[in-house]
Amino acid sequence: MEAYYSMVNSWQMYLVCGVILVFLAAMCCVLILKSYRLGVLIGMEKAVLRMVVISSATFTVLPAISILIGMFALSGTLGVPMAWLRLSVIGALQYELQVTDIVLQALDYHGMTDIAAITPSDFATIALVMAVGIIGGLICCMFFLSAYLDKIGGKKTSDPAEAQPVRKKNFASYATICMFVGLCSTYFGAYIGDATVNKNYIPILIACISGISMLAFERLSKIKRLWWLEHFSLAASMIIGMTCAVILN
Repeated sequence: MEAYYSMVNSWQMYLVCGVILVFLAAMCCVLILKSYRLGVLIGMEKAVLRMVVISSATFTVLPAISILIGMFALSGTLGVPMAWLRLSVIGALQYELQVTDIVLQALDYHGMTDIAAITPSDFATIALVMAVGIIGGLICCMFFLSAYLDKIGGKKTSDPAEAQPVRKKNFASYATICMFVGLCSTYFGAYIGDATVNKNYIPILIACISGISMLAFERLSKIKRLWWLEHFSLAASMIIGMTCAVILN
């Protein structure tokens, strides 16, 4: 295990992943600069633009706490450089963790906790499956997103008389809800199976505690003076769930 951790946290891995992350950071800086200049060009006040930049930065950093927690969880299997890279480009914490667990099980491991005998080729397989699996969404957006948005939201036109009204409820709204319900049901079903077969009830308890925490933050954020809690809800729910997992274990 020490040899594996030395490999995935080597300076070569930091160099390769660091170059990509510096490139991404440079792209973000260029986009911010061009957006600021365009705002000035169309007549927006500089004071307003500065306020937008500050508020956007604030409410970008706060939700990123949950991603940072996810990086710590993923780094135990993939190392810090790869976990940092995967959560900085196209993807999501739920996707990265699930793919890692699926690949390890396909390689005859018992999931992310069983990495004592993992090899460099296993690591390469995980990284490859992650990259290839996420490309599908990017390709669909490139070729089909524009037509899809026109279909569900009404075709855009410069003539107000010809514009189609945007429906309050459309296929996208229901599809997103169904997707998340299905995703949660899949995870919860796996937890029930683990509890039934292995008598391990901790995942079910943690899922319930995290869900209740998320619901509490959502309700509290509806209060006018506590609206800012919405930006902490995901990170706080994850921290509460992880803390309870440690205590129960």
